[in-house]
Formats: sequence, C-alpha cells, structure tokens
Amino acid sequence: MKQPPRSPNAFHVVHGGAEGVDAGALAGAVVAIGNFDGVHRGHRAVIGAALTRARALGRKAAALTFTPHPRQFFRPQDGLFLLSSERDKLRLLATTGLDGAVIMRFDAALAATSAQDFIERILVESLGVGGAAIGFDFHFGHKRAGSPAYLAGQGATLGFDVDIVPPLEDEGRPVSSGAVRTALTDGKVVEAAELLGAPWFIAGEVIHGEKRGRDLGFPTANIRLDPACGLKHGIYAVRMDVDGTRYDGVASFGRRPMFDNGAPLLEVFLFDFSGDLYGKRVDVAFIGWIRSEQKFASIDALKRQMDDDAARAKDALARSGGAFPILGMI
Repeated sequence: MKQPPRSPNAFHVVHGGAEGVDAGALAGAVVAIGNFDGVHRGHRAVIGAALTRARALGRKAAALTFTPHPRQFFRPQDGLFLLSSERDKLRLLATTGLDGAVIMRFDAALAATSAQDFIERILVESLGVGGAAIGFDFHFGHKRAGSPAYLAGQGATLGFDVDIVPPLEDEGRPVSSGAVRTALTDGKVVEAAELLGAPWFIAGEVIHGEKRGRDLGFPTANIRLDPACGLKHGIYAVRMDVDGTRYDGVASFGRRPMFDNGAPLLEVFLFDFSGDLYGKRVDVAFIGWIRSEQKFASIDALKRQMDDDAARAKDALARSGGAFPILGMI
C-alpha cells in the first residue's frame, strides 16, 4: 500500500471563450496549446517546449486547452472515447511543471472565430502570451485555417515566439491520442502505458451493484464508466487509489455474459482491502490484460477461472513496479 506523490505547487485554472479570457495569475504566460486528451508523451514534449521557453524568459507556463473536445462539438453523434475527463486532464497537467491551465469553452462562437482573431483577441489581448508551443499538426480557427506556420509568422509580427514540436514516435509507432485509443480498444493496456508514459486510468464513484461478486467470494467495487469508453471488454490487472492509499486488484469490464449481458460496468476486486467503498471517488489504473470476458458452463467453472485470473493479475502487478500515474491536486 504505497502513498502517491502529491503536487506541492498551486495550479491555477482559468476559463474563457470566444469573447476572451480573464487570465489572472496566468497573464503573460508561455502557453502550450492543444486538446491534451490523455496527456501522453507527445503532449508532454509540447509542454516541455513551453516550459523551456518560459524559464528562459522568466515567465509562467500554462496549457491552453478546450472543452468539450472539438470533435465532440462538431460530431456529437459519434460518441468520442475520451482518454481523460476534463478534471483528470487537469490532474495530469498539474504534475508537468506547468503553473496552470486556460480552459477555452469550445462552442459555436469559438468555432467561428478566425485564426487571426484567435491570435489577437485570445493570445495577445486576453492572455498577453510570452510565447507558444504547439504540435506539428496543430490547426486552429474557423475551418482550421490557422496552421503552425501561420501562428509562427503572426507571433513574429506580434512579438512572441512559437515553438513547433515535431512528431514523436515510439519504436515506429506514432505517439498520439488516437494511437492510445486504438491500443485500449484492443485491450493492449501495456502498449497504451508506453505511449502515455504511465498506466491509463479512470476515476469514478463506487456504486451499488447486484452483489454477485460477494456471493462468489470476490466482492467488487463497481464503477460506471462513460458510455463512450472504448476499452476492450475483458479481465485486467489493476491498481486502485482509495483516499491516498493504493491497492492491487483484478477487474472485469464488460457486460457480464454469465449473468445479464447488461450495460458495461467496471467491477474491481481488491486483494488486501476490507471496508465500505460505496460513494467514494477512486482512481483505477489498468496494469495488464488477463483475458476476454466469456460465459462459463457453471458457477463453479467461473469461480475456478476467477481464482486463476487473480493469480495472473498478482503476477502482472508484481512485475509492474508499483506503476501508477502521477496526479496533481486541482
């Protein structure tokens, strides 16, 4: 049961929209701009560029990001699989060394804002940016008309430098939110962790279930994930943070084909925990894949398999070295 590290510095969060931003403590900061879904290693390279420039200038550094994700605004019917909620994205950003985050409300007004107006009204007039860092493929403004080269050119005219960060690859794999989603959809949580830089995690409230796990000798903490979550249904080795203490466990995510084939649910059995978790908000990190979910011929066969799942999960967790994402306070 290891205690997680906590971020000691204040992390400022300000909100704005097409009309502008009240920058507050983040006025004059160097901004890393992007959606930052999952805050993967590619995002951290952009953040690192912002931090380097901010230190050179003696300024603060901040992330400038958007909510909802632009894809959710333009195609709400598609049900985007987000790697992190807004709150969890901020918790991840708070440990990167940034001084804060600017959350831009992505609505019709912002979508209609021209690239030039975004630069002049948001970056210059509202934030007074000391510089900007973006990924090589970042586009912004109405119909994505603003390119990295355009931002760099306007920055030179308006008095701030722009760092354009090249693509990051991991053994030939692009490091991107899309690549992480693909890995999780395939149940490849180890691959996802390599792209993210830490295990993928979810946060949620423990809810009451059908109590079947208790009857089987495996009482579970049940958590309802976002309906758009694309994680492959199956059994996983997991690590859960409960009130600052971590516990190892084994989890099932799926529709419970042995019983009801209902709505997807995450059910976590903790190995060394006794107590009441109902109503608590917990973090669950996915450490290893065990198997696909399946229907068994009998309850006894299911229980034998659950014993084997637990043993395999313990082995995967023992090899993980206590891996868990570092999360900050917001």
